[in-house]
Amino acid sequence: MPRRGKIVKHLPKPDPMFDNVVVSKFINNLMLKGKKTLAENIFYNAVDSAKDKVKKEPLEVFQTALKNVTPLIEVKARRVGGATYQVPSEIKGDRGTALAMRWLIANARKRNGRSMIEKLSAEFVDAVNGVGASVKKKEDTHKMAEANRAFAHYNY
Repeated sequence: MPRRGKIVKHLPKPDPMFDNVVVSKFINNLMLKGKKTLAENIFYNAVDSAKDKVKKEPLEVFQTALKNVTPLIEVKARRVGGATYQVPSEIKGDRGTALAMRWLIANARKRNGRSMIEKLSAEFVDAVNGVGASVKKKEDTHKMAEANRAFAHYNY
């Protein structure tokens, strides 16, 4: 934390197709070894493929999938008097969307399939329909927070 001034949050430029900053962040998370053009092609083809299966606009598919995977609460480890407690705490918007993006990409990479386009497309379709590994991860996080609600007073 700086002694003077505020920390300025740098946002990436909006993506060329949808003119959306969140899509640009997703593409940056998807990118490996600096190959941004490849990441863009994978993302745009995956959303187009998912569009055909869900019968919605591509940007709407992405936003719905992201909204369905975004967690609202998480657990953080707090050490109190020699014991470590899993303390539930609310998630601010930016962290929630960052977690959702990470989970979508990680679960798409774990899937069995021919190409990353097919795997990411299937993950988007599952997320829009409320099923799949990413949505399960969100539900598990919420269950964990609910189970440890007794330690909520340690949140500071």
